[in-house]
Amino acid sequence: MTVLQAIFLGVVQGLTEFLPVSSSGHLVIVPFLLQWELLPQETFVFDVLVQVATLAGVFAFFWQDFYQIARAMIHDARDRRPFNSLPSRLGWYIILATIPASVVGLAFLDGIENSFSNPLLAGIALLFTAGLLALAERFGRRNRSLEDMTWLDGLVVGLFQVFALLPGISRSGATITGGMTRDLERRAAARFSFLMSAPVLFAAGLVSTVDLLQFKDLSSVWLRFLPGFLAAGIVGYLSIGWLLKILNRYPLYYFSAYCVLMSLITLAIYFFRN
Repeated sequence: MTVLQAIFLGVVQGLTEFLPVSSSGHLVIVPFLLQWELLPQETFVFDVLVQVATLAGVFAFFWQDFYQIARAMIHDARDRRPFNSLPSRLGWYIILATIPASVVGLAFLDGIENSFSNPLLAGIALLFTAGLLALAERFGRRNRSLEDMTWLDGLVVGLFQVFALLPGISRSGATITGGMTRDLERRAAARFSFLMSAPVLFAAGLVSTVDLLQFKDLSSVWLRFLPGFLAAGIVGYLSIGWLLKILNRYPLYYFSAYCVLMSLITLAIYFFRN
């Protein structure tokens, strides 16, 4: 992977991480469409690292939310009333929602890593993402806010996040769908989705660090990855507010249609080349 390729893919990651169109799928499909020959192991590590870069954007954008959540959890725990306030409850719901994907991800790590070099799988998975988004928009009542969330809502959203371990299935799309199937408002579901991305991306970053340390020429790899890392973080931060407005204003059908179109293009080119 060259420096220019890393920067380009970092921008792609920053733009697509928070839209429900699968950033991981785009990081597989874009090199395939452009006919870039990238090493699978190197690609997987890069993909996870740029996701961690967008984690920095999440923290920078939502730092007040995370501060209030951490402060409330500590305060309520001291008072032996861990679910007393909304920020404290959100913190526990985020932890609960993180567990399913963490367990499944660690159990099937090798298979998941290998899937990040499979454009056919990513193209098919985009159709699944499209179906999830259409399902959420069609059947979600959208009459509940974050204040109405329960532990069961958090668990359901966490179970939906398991789908997103495969490239092509959008993490934000799956978790927003999970929230909307529990009748959360689209904006509330999106906000919870973005907040709960922090521990998942952090855990993924720890895994990628282990893989990164196995490279023989670590300094060379890091120097090539760093520009893409920075690009993903900056673009991701700049995109969050804009994307929240889009998710609040437009139905998920638009993103579902985009996923279908991207999937058909990918599958058509894949079978044409093979």
